[in-house]
Amino acid sequence: MDKFVIEGGISLSGTVEISGSKNAALPIITACLLAPGEYRLYNIPQLKDVRTIAHLMRVIGAKIDFQDHTMRVDTTHADFPEAPYELVKTMRASIYVLGPLLARFGKARVSLPGGCAWGPRPVDLHLKGMEKLGAEVELEGGYINAKAKKLKGNYIYLDVSSVGATGNIMMAAVLAEGTTVIENAAEEPEIVNLGEFLIQMGAQIQGLGTKTVTINGVKELHPVDFTVIPDRIEAATFLVAGLITGGELMISGCEPRHMKEVLSKLTDAGGQLKIENDVIHIRSTGHIRPTDVTTQVYPGFPTDMQAQWTALMAVAEGGSVVTDTIYPDRFTHVPELRRLGADVERKGNAVFIRGKKRLKGAPVMSTDLRASASLVLAALVAEGVSDIHRVYHIDRGYERIEEKLRKLGARIERVDDGKLY
Repeated sequence: MDKFVIEGGISLSGTVEISGSKNAALPIITACLLAPGEYRLYNIPQLKDVRTIAHLMRVIGAKIDFQDHTMRVDTTHADFPEAPYELVKTMRASIYVLGPLLARFGKARVSLPGGCAWGPRPVDLHLKGMEKLGAEVELEGGYINAKAKKLKGNYIYLDVSSVGATGNIMMAAVLAEGTTVIENAAEEPEIVNLGEFLIQMGAQIQGLGTKTVTINGVKELHPVDFTVIPDRIEAATFLVAGLITGGELMISGCEPRHMKEVLSKLTDAGGQLKIENDVIHIRSTGHIRPTDVTTQVYPGFPTDMQAQWTALMAVAEGGSVVTDTIYPDRFTHVPELRRLGADVERKGNAVFIRGKKRLKGAPVMSTDLRASASLVLAALVAEGVSDIHRVYHIDRGYERIEEKLRKLGARIERVDDGKLY
């Protein structure tokens, strides 16, 4: 099992190219099940989660060829409508096959998902959405069994603005009879990107990027070539890396329009920003101002940046509060940041941070994807050497992060720590 060994205290500088969005790529790959044929998907990140979803697609019967950042998906002979436990247990996004399988084959057997080890994130909204579209859904032996002779459009109100549920319902509804209206739909760019992919396939969708998405079902769709959007969370993480290390970075190949709230908070925290098309330049003044954040659904401050922001505030010049309204249990990084010397205290769904001039290197343990990123950021600024264990978590969402950081001057190595956990 790999770990990162990081020697902190280096100001980062240079240019980093942002990879394609993991959270957009995963549902788009599964959406290829909706119509038989060959697809070419571009800007697909080389990530553990992408390889997992590709393997799942192969189990279903698709042919996958993944070279560099281009994925060819052939779903002509995909005919096994099941997602087994062995794959789904490792990644929650595997549930994205539920809607496409049900829409194309009229049945699906999908294991209840696993993934990051923090907090309850039930799939109730996905199941209720399928039932609203006319499917019979049963839970048995840890599997979701769903079937429907023909899905039918309906009005669906989401109690929570869920990205996953919105995407799954959209994929099921595009081949349903009649009109489906999703109220309180997710507005995230990743959902818009999925919707744009479905529209190119021949779907009729209105309202993408708003709270009300309307889908008029069509009889059939067709394969297309498509490019996935840049990963806004990776871009934001590198912007924080520039600021926390007192450096100066160019973040290239990103989409600033998807990051307005993060960019605003970075400015409040003392970052000097310049934006030109798909490039963001950040320069540190050497002072990090304490800046409170509260996570919200898009376009608010993303929960996927909560842990990284906590790391930044750990070295700010004063006290700050970081509150997570989306996932109130998402704080497994807090005790690990304390091991690095951070003065961080959790109370309910918030952390209270008293910034310190210095953190000190220590061995720490990754517990989930974004927690891993926060530990890397803190280690980059800490005095001495830090060992970050279980970095397979960060491989789920950041493409070759250690290579990108090394090009910016960081002293970071990936080594086999010789331990089994």
